Amino acid sequence: MRLSDYIPLYKKSLHLAFPVILSQIGQVTVSLVDNMMVGHVGTVELAAAAFSVNIFHIGMLLGIGITMGLTPLVGTVYSQKKEQKVGEYLKNGLLVHGVATLAIAVIMAFVSLFLNRMGQPEEVVQQATPYYLLLVASLLPMLLFYSFKQFLEGVGNTKIAMYITLTSNLVNIVLNYLLIYGKFGFPEWGLNGAGVATLISRIIMPLMLIPFLLKNKQYKREFRLAYRARIQLKLLKEVFAVGFPIGLQIIVEVSTFSFGAIMMGWISKEALAAHQVAIGLASFTYMISLGLGAGTTILVSHNRGLDDPLQMRRSIYASFHLVVLFMSIMGILFVLLRHQLPFLFTEDPQVILIAANLLIVAALFQIFDGVQVILLASLRGLSDVKHPMFMAFISYMLLGLPISYLFGIVLGFGAIGVWIGFLSGLAFAALFFSFRLRKHLYFK
Repeated sequence: MRLSDYIPLYKKSLHLAFPVILSQIGQVTVSLVDNMMVGHVGTVELAAAAFSVNIFHIGMLLGIGITMGLTPLVGTVYSQKKEQKVGEYLKNGLLVHGVATLAIAVIMAFVSLFLNRMGQPEEVVQQATPYYLLLVASLLPMLLFYSFKQFLEGVGNTKIAMYITLTSNLVNIVLNYLLIYGKFGFPEWGLNGAGVATLISRIIMPLMLIPFLLKNKQYKREFRLAYRARIQLKLLKEVFAVGFPIGLQIIVEVSTFSFGAIMMGWISKEALAAHQVAIGLASFTYMISLGLGAGTTILVSHNRGLDDPLQMRRSIYASFHLVVLFMSIMGILFVLLRHQLPFLFTEDPQVILIAANLLIVAALFQIFDGVQVILLASLRGLSDVKHPMFMAFISYMLLGLPISYLFGIVLGFGAIGVWIGFLSGLAFAALFFSFRLRKHLYFK
């Protein structure tokens, strides 16, 4: 195909991806705003936020990953116009997600008892513990929202979740300002104020979404079918069998960065704070790729249901083109603005210097990160999730993380050495996922 032949596919991909991108940017904006506001309270508070968030993200992303398994399952039967099956997947999926959420929340709360045994400075742990528990409490409403969000993506609607996410993010920013700094008569709670703001904003999300869905004519039939559907062990197992490997794969990837953050704490609190600054900026661009990936999963699952492998292949290539272009541009900006961007988070000169160096490495792994997102999203659209999970484990845990420890701690490269391991893990993942996709049935 000529490049001009891809233009309709670019438009279709962006049409689906754009609301997801805005939602993802909104989610990252909350974290960025938290870090910016907390960073101006103090370096210890910023380091505590980094430590808490990196531990919490393991459980949060496992839960999100489990909900993501619903999208390709619903997408495939929806494109085949099997409405009864759509309702059955929704009801059984909600049950799986609810049980998983409660289990994850209990485990994550238990982890708070061990935060003081992870080698972090005492003042950081003291600030981190109550903030971490507030984040754990926010997990319950957040994953309820994501259950419905992934269902909606399966039927091709990515806009509703966008509007609600952006609204809740605005609430979060306002509450941050009021509760972190104690403005307009509100208590000055510092880092804990950011935690309370996050909890309230995440409670708002399902409270807005569920009534909207119940009143929307387009989805009344699906919800009536879901209400009447039976709980089926087969479907429960299927939803879990697709979602759980996705969650584990996400955990493996994120754990690499979380363990890397712990290594940063071994180096210094300034290194940990700089890591949070750089990873916050890299996460912003990553969410763009994740949005494109979500659109790719939807297109692949729909084309799979229609048994159209040619259109599926073209959709994947179109997403690949878009993500490589975007991540290349972002990488260049990271290098050019590496000394200016950290000022958004902190005024500590040592933190700024370390973060500037980390952004050079971040610029290099932007492309690898975007590519592996699209490849993985394509495999998810095919419900091919188990092999990628093991590939991710090899890439990040067996290769990337040891490289981080070798260069960062053993060889004494410090913070930049830890990030060299991140770069290596992403490169290996992109390579392995590409092999898997090429060997898949649709690509023989």
